[in-house]
Amino acid sequence: MTKQQALIIGASRGIGLGLVERLLERDWEVTATSRRAADHGLADLADRFAGRLQPEQVDIDSEDQVTALHQRLAGSAFDLILINAGVTHDRWETVAEVSTDTFQRLMLTNALSPMRFIERFQDRTTPSGTLAVTSSGQGSITNNTRVTGWEVYRASKSALNQLMRSFAARHPDDSHTLLLLAPGWVRTELGGPEATLSVEQSTAGLADVIEAQAGRRGLQFLDQAGRTVPW
Repeated sequence: MTKQQALIIGASRGIGLGLVERLLERDWEVTATSRRAADHGLADLADRFAGRLQPEQVDIDSEDQVTALHQRLAGSAFDLILINAGVTHDRWETVAEVSTDTFQRLMLTNALSPMRFIERFQDRTTPSGTLAVTSSGQGSITNNTRVTGWEVYRASKSALNQLMRSFAARHPDDSHTLLLLAPGWVRTELGGPEATLSVEQSTAGLADVIEAQAGRRGLQFLDQAGRTVPW
């Protein structure tokens, strides 16, 4: 039986690396990328799961690198392509205080680059495969009712959600499953030590959601427990 194939972008640490590990544990074959040429986390997983993990390098903010990866993966047909890209800023920095450079960096890495990658790589997915992007519950406009910080990060994830909806609207007859995934508040470098979920808890839930939604065409915004997140 042919193993399921996944391409995970942004897998050097945290949620991305954890999700690669969960899928390998479930007998997937995974191509996983880091911005660095040599990545110890991925190298360790490649040793543990011999022959089932192919490390690659790409910075999705670089159109040239994305094009080069697209060419290197010519002939590939992935059941899942997931872009896990995320940068943030000081938690309590408001839009009145944030620098233009920081604002542009977050919007580029968190919203524009992931969607450009989806546009470029949709032809590397199987016809009924899944195109997924790591979003955040912080991107929900409906739930933005109290002060929790991360204003610009929230705005960048809301922009990502809007762009994914536009992509879905332009492809109404497409057979792909489209997922915006909210991993929860996770104890990573980005989430901080006070977060409620471990990487293993979050990524096990995300893997469950990905497998449960396979073959269900259309766009959904779901958290790590499979619950619908309000837009």
